[in-house]
Amino acid sequence: MVDLRRLDVLHLVATHGGYARAARAAPYPITQPALHQQVKKLEAEVGLQLLERIGKDQMRPTAAGAHLLGFVGPFLRDLPGVVRRLQTGEFDGVLSIHAESLLIRQLLPAWLKALRRRRPHGQLQLQELLRTDVTPLRTGAADAILAWLPDVPDDIATQVVAVLHGCLVVPRDRVAARSRKAPRLEGLRDLPFLAYPVGSRPHALQMQALANDGIVPAQTMQLDTADTILGYVESGLGWSLVPSLDAEGPPGRQLAAFPWGRPPAAFPVVLAWRKDAPENPMLDALIATAPNPA
Repeated sequence: MVDLRRLDVLHLVATHGGYARAARAAPYPITQPALHQQVKKLEAEVGLQLLERIGKDQMRPTAAGAHLLGFVGPFLRDLPGVVRRLQTGEFDGVLSIHAESLLIRQLLPAWLKALRRRRPHGQLQLQELLRTDVTPLRTGAADAILAWLPDVPDDIATQVVAVLHGCLVVPRDRVAARSRKAPRLEGLRDLPFLAYPVGSRPHALQMQALANDGIVPAQTMQLDTADTILGYVESGLGWSLVPSLDAEGPPGRQLAAFPWGRPPAAFPVVLAWRKDAPENPMLDALIATAPNPA
């Protein structure tokens, strides 16, 4: 492996055209003989002459030296600026966000536009969160997650960014014209109840909400996400209880929505991240631009 310090010396001497000038310009204390010694050691490492003398204290790269400098030169030239940006937090970096599909579509677009204005060169990675837990944060697979977290572990920090409201959704043709009242569920017995997968927390909430009103669906169909459920409802293929960022229910031309529960059910959505996460300006910017549900 070639010693990086020797590459730096080669770059310094080649840039300033000689050992004496390079010693005076070096950002660290080093003598002219020490520079010469480092270049000779580098030439021994690669087995080629990298600098040639063209006059008194005038050096220029050989063909081999110029080829090597063409590769390492931009790195050595830009490294001080990169280190400075790291130290001052001016770099953007990469941010991985895991969120439920509903939140990706309805909450994140405006939020991420604000983040882009603050950190225009940052890279964003979005992934649908199918199971609500903090494992992606602990493993480093995600820098942040967006979800309803009823139980927050001690190693996780959170900030409330939205509120989800429980809503009954039915095909629009099952509601009387101009009626603002939810239909009687007995009239929906010919349609399946569209449920989240058995064993998931949303499924347990759905079943508990139905049980609280003494409702037992005659038939059920399991679907993975709120978006899929809403698509089935709009197609007239079932009815369901789903979360909505709008207290009046999710929009849809072919569905009708009604608040559910007495009082209406509400669940805070949090932005969550690891308390001991490494410094990440993109995460800081995401927190700073987070919407205020109040």
